[in-house]
Amino acid sequence: MTLELLHDTSPPAECSYLPAETMSLEYKLLTDLPALDFEKFLERGWRRQGISFFRPACPQCNKCRSLRVPVNEFQPTKSQRRSLKKNSDVQLVVRTPTLTSSHLWVYDAYHRDMSERRHWKYDPTTPEDYARSFLSGEFAFAREFLYFRHDQLIGVGLVDVLPHAMSSIYFYHDPDWRADGPGTYSIMKELEYARELGIEHYYLGYWIKENASMAYKHRFQPHEILQSYPSDEEQPVWQRTEATDPHKAPSPK
Repeated sequence: MTLELLHDTSPPAECSYLPAETMSLEYKLLTDLPALDFEKFLERGWRRQGISFFRPACPQCNKCRSLRVPVNEFQPTKSQRRSLKKNSDVQLVVRTPTLTSSHLWVYDAYHRDMSERRHWKYDPTTPEDYARSFLSGEFAFAREFLYFRHDQLIGVGLVDVLPHAMSSIYFYHDPDWRADGPGTYSIMKELEYARELGIEHYYLGYWIKENASMAYKHRFQPHEILQSYPSDEEQPVWQRTEATDPHKAPSPK
């Protein structure tokens, strides 16, 4: 039985993606959420981190759009296919989420690198912080994708694997792997895994047209964009879109 510990909306604050905008989040703290119920959450734009479920509730802005890929219709580009070839020596292990010293080392190395290159705020991560973000709740559908090269952990993807949907939560990697395009490669492997399981939709999280760092999500074609954030009683409306330029408004089909 699902236990709802909290349901609230965060106070308005400066948006970390669009500094000129004000952001707010609707969030819930939930435990024991069945997989099929979570699929309904995903259809309505919710994301999960630990026991926290959240989605945008911004008063004046609707630029964060939930994006998903119909798995069986996905058509990789030449560049996306090359990422598989370039990383053909990488080994993948899929299992329930864990925490080791290697996890923490790669996680901290990734965030130190991002703080230097993209000015992310950096604070060293404790085991308690990591467990709270990625292990709490012990949801049966939670998985981690562990990437190894020469028996060394070089990347971790946190993913929810449901009967009809798969949701990519977070991915981090050793900065020394960056030149080989690990972000694109990890998405390709997750899509490959979803196809093997017969999953219908792969959720890539939020996409913002005006944010260049999110442009990569738009390159996974075709995809669908959630048009609004409906209540539990309302039906979600997903619009199929295709566009060659990720910075242009997508064309509905």
